[in-house]
Amino acid sequence: MNQNRPFSRRDFLTRSTQATALGLLAAGLPTGWVGAQTASDAPETANVNFGIIALTDCSPIVIAHEKGLFKKYGINSTVTKGASWAAIRDSLANGDIQATHMLLGMPIASTMGLGGAPKVPMVIPWLLNRNGQSITLSNALKGKVAADPKALKPLVDSAKAAGTPMTFAMTFPPGTHAMWLRYWLAAGGINPGDAGGASADISLITIPPPQMVANMQVGKMDGFCVGEPWNGKSVADGIGFTAINTQGIWKDHPEKVCAFTEEFANKNPKTVKAVLKALHEASVWLDKMENRPEQAKIVSAATYINCPPESILQRLQGKYDMGDGRKLRDPDYMIFSSRNCNYPQPKYCKWWLTQLRRWGFTQGAPDYEGVAKQVMRTDLYEAAMKEIGYTHDGMSNAPETFFDGGKFDPKADLEAYAASFAVKTLKG
Repeated sequence: MNQNRPFSRRDFLTRSTQATALGLLAAGLPTGWVGAQTASDAPETANVNFGIIALTDCSPIVIAHEKGLFKKYGINSTVTKGASWAAIRDSLANGDIQATHMLLGMPIASTMGLGGAPKVPMVIPWLLNRNGQSITLSNALKGKVAADPKALKPLVDSAKAAGTPMTFAMTFPPGTHAMWLRYWLAAGGINPGDAGGASADISLITIPPPQMVANMQVGKMDGFCVGEPWNGKSVADGIGFTAINTQGIWKDHPEKVCAFTEEFANKNPKTVKAVLKALHEASVWLDKMENRPEQAKIVSAATYINCPPESILQRLQGKYDMGDGRKLRDPDYMIFSSRNCNYPQPKYCKWWLTQLRRWGFTQGAPDYEGVAKQVMRTDLYEAAMKEIGYTHDGMSNAPETFFDGGKFDPKADLEAYAASFAVKTLKG
């Protein structure tokens, strides 16, 4: 249009018609919907069934579902609670679910065919949370052991010598709880054994998260590592006490992920990106502390965690009653978005591989660089965040420090690191 000529009645009608059409297109859509999606970036697969386990850190998936955030980005979501991590893994592998809440170590193990599972490549484009797990011990150990595993060593030795080794539980052999428990025990000079249980000073068993408290109540175990709310519930029920929170072992450690099979992600990259965009909004909402009471109420429902909201809320707020007289405000409580929480850092996969190597899950050195690149899909994360204009802190290769003084440098010799521990069961 000539900017110098008068604005005519025809010009006015033309612009009014265009504005009305745009208004009608946007009318009735949820807040934030307009501009969020066009035909070109619509998900290839709209219907996505998400798997979860009854743990507080399933919250980003549940909140994105309950608050319509998946729908906002074109995803028709269903949330299905699994009975165990193995069941969740198998459901993802066979296509019953398309995405899932999962332990960080599981996609790594499945990609490599470790732990007795079929080799099914899986990818991690999103970390769901950091921190917020704990190691719980039975009441019989109150006053004898707290955060320092060295205090447990003579008790373990005595039980082993008597032919009745102490029993500890985790939720999945290559998973996060297994590695936190193994690392903690080994820092006290206790050998949890190799992947098959050889050379062990203790008995290490696998129990699904929601069954931990009941199994300790009937005396089947001396300790366990699991996610919340089950540590807090064991304290509330008078069954056990918290020895140490996992953030006390490794501050801001990675924990759960949103995983897909590699095949699904490669065929449906727009679907994956839509999921990540919704998870981003849910995670930002979750890290506003004023929203945590509502979070606890929503995720406590029978279809999700099936636990009283009060059993969830306190530890979400960093309020820890350890159950043995210690009460603390832990500033490193569970987070879902802040401190670059969601970036799928390759260095975390590399650390995991060093621990799988350390404990005899692999025969010889794994392909540290290759597996990390295959599993940790930084490309999908970065593309999704770019499309919504979110600025993240990107990839980090900074060293990580552990409670025993150990340091992990992802740029250093990873085989040397795996072999550097005093307690280990290397194979090959």
